[in-house]
Amino acid sequence: MQNMIMNRRTLLSVSVVGLVGGIAGVGWLKAQESSADTATQTPTKKTMTDAIKLDPNPINIEPLELDKAQWQARLSEEAYYVLRKEGTERPFTSELNDEKRDGEFACAGCDLVLFKSNQKFDSGTGWPSFFDAVEGRVGTKRDFKLILPRTEYHCARCGGHQGHIFNDGPAPTNLRYCNNGVALKFIPA
Repeated sequence: MQNMIMNRRTLLSVSVVGLVGGIAGVGWLKAQESSADTATQTPTKKTMTDAIKLDPNPINIEPLELDKAQWQARLSEEAYYVLRKEGTERPFTSELNDEKRDGEFACAGCDLVLFKSNQKFDSGTGWPSFFDAVEGRVGTKRDFKLILPRTEYHCARCGGHQGHIFNDGPAPTNLRYCNNGVALKFIPA
């Protein structure tokens, strides 16, 4: 019995220390990201800070607002999970990951074109990846679901979750828009 109480106390202590360390790490990462962005910023390079400043409600795009039942009728179960519940599909499951034809990639929820084929690259991650988005077509927000901060992006028209932006993409932006394939549809040129 004494060992069980000690184990619970140890577990609680370790959990509290881990939580405090995680919170401190988030602050440290924000400071590092901020100083790295300003230290490496050049006129032709987009930074995560630039991506975060994108207008989430571009003035020329009419919002599409549907209720839960309308979204469920419009989308497959997996697309609903990703677009409306901010889920993530399994890697290497989307045919769009290998799509190499000329064309456009539109939001599967509302048909707004988010990416052009010349912005796509093979990241090796198992998800369709782009180094840039069509200007004004995505909005961003901070995501702390995995404790460490990430930048989530979504369709500017319907608010559908698309994926996350990372700083490990190719030039000229050095960004990787890591997109769920089920959240997109491909429109050949």
